[in-house]
Amino acid sequence: MKESAVKKIVVLTSGGDAPGMNAALRAVVRTASHYKIECYGVREGFNGLINDDFTKMGPRSVKNIITEGGTILKSARSLEFKTAAGRKKAFENCQKHGIDGMVCIGGDGTFRGAKVFNEEFGIKTIGVPGTIDNDIFGTDNTIGYDTALNTAMEAIDKIRDTATSHNRIFFVEVMGRDAGFIALNSGLATGAIGILIPEKKDSIEELFATFERAEKAGKASSIVVVAEGEKLGSIYDIAKATQTGFPSYDIRVAVLGHIQRGGSPSCADRVLASRLGYGAVIGLMDGKTNMMVGMKSNRMVYTAIDEAVKKHNEIDQDLLKISEILSI
Repeated sequence: MKESAVKKIVVLTSGGDAPGMNAALRAVVRTASHYKIECYGVREGFNGLINDDFTKMGPRSVKNIITEGGTILKSARSLEFKTAAGRKKAFENCQKHGIDGMVCIGGDGTFRGAKVFNEEFGIKTIGVPGTIDNDIFGTDNTIGYDTALNTAMEAIDKIRDTATSHNRIFFVEVMGRDAGFIALNSGLATGAIGILIPEKKDSIEELFATFERAEKAGKASSIVVVAEGEKLGSIYDIAKATQTGFPSYDIRVAVLGHIQRGGSPSCADRVLASRLGYGAVIGLMDGKTNMMVGMKSNRMVYTAIDEAVKKHNEIDQDLLKISEILSI
């Protein structure tokens, strides 16, 4: 292999935590060690760069963490890093340690911060997509998405047992502020009667028509999965409107919330995180910068960070159609 373009790198996790971040961190540290690149972990995201919270890491620093959810480096959203003075302080600390490369594991906010930092100070930067929302362009899946999806599915399965026992309608809110990937896939996997997502123009009339169809088909209980970013209104507003439209219904609301962000990562997330962590270090060694590493059609690809945060993964229209056909 030709000589590496970087000699000393830092790795950090930033923004919302996602299952598999530790697996990605482990891959970065061990790949760097394999290629004789010094690696430092930074605690609490960009705050750690500003506060000089660097820890030298080697293969044993990351033992037994592949199974753990969350991130051993901790994560934070850094307001100070959004200021020029904060970034300057961060750069001075990087200079002090001789850092010439950076791996940032996180979502679009993390990538935007890394991009600005690179443009101002030239430290080579590769992003690793870690977010349960799966809303980053340039990779088929983001780290944490598969685990969150399985967590949501298992929770909805349990809720269905209660819904069926009592002939109830359950509105279940899953995470996805701007993206309906978790809602669509968990809804399809659990046989939800309705799926409400931000990418689709939903109407209360359509929802009511779905309930009427279900009644005609003899359904006595139903699950409606709602993404937290649904444009129609809050899950409580939607449930209230349904109660007004169907006074005889026994309606309940369940918000899954942060339960979806935690837990031991699935096999798919552990493998994805390992591949992307490795790919981040290889990218830096090749001199790549301001890029995000991703997997598309089972091949490792690099996408400009600009493109990764500006574009969005599209909702699969076939899945929407399939969920409608199979739900009644």
